[in-house]
This record gives sequence, C-alpha cells and structure tokens, in this order.
Amino acid sequence: MNKDFLMELLDTSSPSGLEKEVQLVWMNYMKEFSHKVESDNVGNAYAVLNPEAEFKIMIAAHGDEIGFMVKNIDSNGFIFLEKLGGISPKIAVGMKIKFLGEKEIVGIVGANAEHHGGVKEKLTINDIYVDCGFKNKEEAINFLNIGDMAVYKRSAELLQNNMIAGKALDNKTGSFIIAEVMKNLSSKKLDIGVYAVNTSCEETNQGGAYFAASKIKPNLSIACDVTFATDYPGVDTKDHGEYSLGGGPVLAKGSQINININKSLEESASELGIKLQYELTPRRTGTDADTIKFTGKGVPVALVSLPLRYMHSPVETASFTDMEDEINLLTHFILNLKPNFNMNPIEG
Repeated sequence: MNKDFLMELLDTSSPSGLEKEVQLVWMNYMKEFSHKVESDNVGNAYAVLNPEAEFKIMIAAHGDEIGFMVKNIDSNGFIFLEKLGGISPKIAVGMKIKFLGEKEIVGIVGANAEHHGGVKEKLTINDIYVDCGFKNKEEAINFLNIGDMAVYKRSAELLQNNMIAGKALDNKTGSFIIAEVMKNLSSKKLDIGVYAVNTSCEETNQGGAYFAASKIKPNLSIACDVTFATDYPGVDTKDHGEYSLGGGPVLAKGSQINININKSLEESASELGIKLQYELTPRRTGTDADTIKFTGKGVPVALVSLPLRYMHSPVETASFTDMEDEINLLTHFILNLKPNFNMNPIEG
C-alpha cells in the first residue's frame, strides 16, 4: 500500500463540485497502472484496464469531500457560510477554514468565550462565522466572492495500532482503495474490462456516479465508500449495530444489493481469511451505489465500505488494516470474475 499517495489525496482539497485538483492527483497516479485515463464534463476521473473487453465491472469511489460555501460577508468583514454536504456547524467552532477562491486564504471559525456565554447550545450554520482578519467588507471582497468554496484546514495524523485520523477520509480512502486495486490488477491477465471511477459530487447529489455509469454501461458495479463505526464511547450499538475498526470491510445487505455479487465477495473473503462485517440497507444505501443501479437498463450493484469513526468531522478515523483487507478482497474478486458470471438472483 502506498500510504504516501493516500496522504497526498487527503492534503488535496476537493469540496463537492470543485474536485479538479484531487482528480489531477488521482489520474496522474493511475497513469502507470491503467491502459486508459480520462475525465468527463462533470468532473469524474476514470482509469481503465482491458478497455476492449465486452464484460465490464465498474468500481467507484467518490473524490469529493464535505465543505462550506461563502453565503454572506458582513460590513465588518466576517464571513458567513452555507453547508456543502452534511457538515456540522457544531464541530466547526474553533476550527481553521481554507477558502478556495481565486486567492486561497485561511480564517478561523469564531468561538464565543465562556465568559461571554460560550457557544450556543442549539447551534445552526447561521450562528457561525469565519474571521480572516479583514477590517471590513471592502477588504474582504478583494479576496472572496459569494459562492467560493471552503474546507477545513487540517492535516492527517497517524495514530497507534495502524490507524489514521483527519478530514476527508470520507471518501478519499475509497479513492485510494480503488487505485491500489487497479495497481494490483495491472500486472495480471484479465478476462474482463475494469473501470475505476473517482466520482464527483457524491456528498451533494451523486451526479458524478450517474454520468459515469451511463457512460460505461457496466455489467456490474461495486461502490467503495465508508460506513459508521460504532466502537467508541457514546454510541448505542443496539440502535446502530456493531462495527469496529480492524473488524474488516463492511458488506451492505438490502434491496439495492445484488445477492450473487455479495456471495462471490464472501467466497473471496473466505479464501483470503478476511473478516467481514455487515450493515443493513433495507431501502437505500446513501451512496453512489443507489444512483449507479438505476442507470441505463439497470446495473447490479454491491457496496463495500470501510468502517470509519467520527464521520463528517475533521478527525475521521480509520484502520489501514481494514483498507488493506478491502484492497485484497476486491483484487481477488475481480481476478476471479468471469464474463459468464450470473448475477440473476433467481437463476444464480
């Protein structure tokens, strides 16, 4: 596993709808391990092996991250924000924010002193503001425009027991995993075409996945995302299930998921001695898998997720052990996938 590549992805800002920089990083890495690398008009990045094959699998992860947009600048130069994806204003208090306008600048989210009443108990996005040190609005608009995007200014940290914490592990760990799978496959003889897609806009509308699957028309697809770990204090496991870091990749089960793909993934896990965890997605998964399934004539899908603590925060935490297991699982599954694989849940 090339951990340096993951760190580069995490350090490259990509708020939903502004993924260009991370896609360039991802595509540059993939050139060595693909027969074809390209992008499209909605900001997806593609890497392809064996593009002439009729039978195609699409493995998809999203390269965008949650963030903010500039909504208003007041007369004193303080910046007010709109949410870009499922970002919590409570967590933002006291954090550094990096704005990605024509001029990249940094500010801090103001935190009311305890002596002045502290932070409001019921905080909304309208209650927080960013202080860049501007004297007034006239100075601020030399640097910022309404609609400029922003992300947390935060570097990843390596923790004990092979863990990593930082922003945007949702879902740049997925971008990393599908890249490493392609690297593993690049030296093998394949009977099928393999299309890795780093999609855009999953955190806001899943539009990238729709365009990608419509373009590729895959025979099946596996979405690679993250899911909620529950192995830390304060989580009700009776309500949310038991998912632990180091417990292995998580397979989704539910009406969106193709049973035969899951069975084959389980067989690969068994042969490799990889532990699996399971999450229930009775109606929808909340990931790109939902959109991919309903493209074209319909695409059989599965969802393999990385357990993640503290999702949608600047300290998302995951295990490199789980990442390695997921990479090996997907590599094995694809190497053993044949063009005659029957995905029909009645016949198969």
